[in-house]
Amino acid sequence: MATKLTVLSNGSLRVEGNDFELVDAQGNPYGLGGRERISICRCGLSAQKPFCDGSHKGHFEHDAKAFDLPAPKQ
Repeated sequence: MATKLTVLSNGSLRVEGNDFELVDAQGNPYGLGGRERISICRCGLSAQKPFCDGSHKGHFEHDAKAFDLPAPKQ
């Protein structure tokens, strides 16, 4: 399965796949325990950042709708 990122309405960023790695700012990998699906916090309230722990419930609103970005500036 190719890596897929899903922006969830009122919630996290879901990462799914069987070949992805999550690293910190220094390039050190997080131990994902063989998971093929994780959720990344978008609200900043999680005690387990960068992972979502559900703290956003009732405190974060974003209606995830896809749109096209403009072409990059040259």
